[in-house]
Amino acid sequence: MDALTYRPCVGIMLLNAEGLVFVGRRKSKRGPDFHPMPHEWQMPQGGIDEGEAPFDAALRELREETSVRSAHLLGEAPNWLTYDLPTEIGKKSWRGRFRGQTQKWFALRFTGDDAEINIDAPDNGRHKAEFDAWRWERMDRLPELIVPFKRDVYVQVCAHFAHLAG
Repeated sequence: MDALTYRPCVGIMLLNAEGLVFVGRRKSKRGPDFHPMPHEWQMPQGGIDEGEAPFDAALRELREETSVRSAHLLGEAPNWLTYDLPTEIGKKSWRGRFRGQTQKWFALRFTGDDAEINIDAPDNGRHKAEFDAWRWERMDRLPELIVPFKRDVYVQVCAHFAHLAG
């Protein structure tokens, strides 16, 4: 794993007017009623396509995971944040080509209505659902909701954008 590189990725902290953050619960491969882990909630994130600018990737990923188009930029984390995948996950994810992800994080203000959010058929059904539930959450709770191997990144993201919290 040490010889592998990091997958370039973006992360999106979507905040509503009250300063609460969108989190989605990762869809279980075993069905909607199977959720054994307490750390299944995360903010939208995803890979950067070749030749794509990170901010453009963030807007695309947000649309592909949540259907949200009504948002504007509030801030950008000053540096790239990385995490390593646990070995057993790394061998399965991305066909074992990456040791983890390096992420550029953006904070966006959601300016639409909650009805715009559609995790069941994102982007008018053009993309497979990645979440099976969503909610608005306090920023200070985010690190306890994410899987442990991503927790340090969430702590840093929350520190960068703490001034935006409700």
